[in-house]
Amino acid sequence: MRTRYFPCLLPICMLLFACGPTASHPSADTVTFDTSERLADFDFGALGDGGPLKWSIIDDDAGRGLARTASEPSESRLAFAFYRHFSGRDVYVSTRFLTNGKNDPAAGLVVRFRSPDDHYAVRADAIENSVTLYRIAAGRREVLGSMAIGVSGEARHTLGIAASEDRFTVFFDGKELFVATDRRFPGPPGKVGLWTQADSTTLFESLQVSSLH
Repeated sequence: MRTRYFPCLLPICMLLFACGPTASHPSADTVTFDTSERLADFDFGALGDGGPLKWSIIDDDAGRGLARTASEPSESRLAFAFYRHFSGRDVYVSTRFLTNGKNDPAAGLVVRFRSPDDHYAVRADAIENSVTLYRIAAGRREVLGSMAIGVSGEARHTLGIAASEDRFTVFFDGKELFVATDRRFPGPPGKVGLWTQADSTTLFESLQVSSLH
């Protein structure tokens, strides 16, 4: 059985972006990828083996949205798109997506991202049919919560996370999926954004970001 994993964040990983947080935006932002100018609202980066990755706003039979347009065969490869106008600690972030890929049809969100070794990530996985919340601290990954649920690579889904103090509420297709707490490492403010893994060619149709306080 093939073991699937969130890649270890070792020194060989590459960080191709500046990830220091900016000032928090007090109101809700809803990003729809209707024009190529929306690319300027994001900082892009990657971790793991491989060359630079390309993100584009595409419009094809699958729909219109932001997508990584060059797949990466390595399972240890992550691609990030950070919304540059927002940073915060207690936040709500959601996205509407359509994902596919032979090895890793998955879509994800990150919150409180300060470095590859220090952030939270939630992933909807169409192979495992699950949604999982991770804490990454000092480069080590830990599962904070997970639930089995149907994630189709042929249907659009929504994925969301509300991070408030030490409480993390995960949403899928508009419904609360599970709640996890992390009293050991509640985390400082950080970036929010989208991510994909390995050969996923996920189409992100929208991104909603807001401060909870």
